[in-house]
Amino acid sequence: MTGDRPTAGPRPVTAEEPGDDSLAETFWAVARRLRRLSKDALAPWDVTPGQSRALGVLARNGDMRPGALSEQLRIAPRSATEVVDDLEERGLVERAPDPADRRATLVRVTARGREVADGIRAARAAEAEEFFRGLDAGDRAELARILGSLRD
Repeated sequence: MTGDRPTAGPRPVTAEEPGDDSLAETFWAVARRLRRLSKDALAPWDVTPGQSRALGVLARNGDMRPGALSEQLRIAPRSATEVVDDLEERGLVERAPDPADRRATLVRVTARGREVADGIRAARAAEAEEFFRGLDAGDRAELARILGSLRD
């Protein structure tokens, strides 16, 4: 009997009762959308997401050894070397001897690299603001809390 209960819109998707899209599928759809937006945001600087991440880590943390950079990026040392090679070729980073250990090398951001890192950070902030504009402050805080608990 339909008069006993009010009808409502579609029920929220839960992990236990997936409906048309499971929670994981919804999450991956959002992740794909964010990845596309991020790629578009990086286009003016002609850098890959991996290069952007490396540049951001170096800009935030200062000079570091390639091994430490690979740990920060959670990639293989060889992959970090390739990223640094590409960034160095473009004049965004440079290698220098480590004053604490002459056998070691440090990677540092150049002035041009700092400009690019700052531009990328501003573009990503604007992109995030646009992407999350439909969420009020409480929803943003809750989403940040949930994603933080799932990170790592």
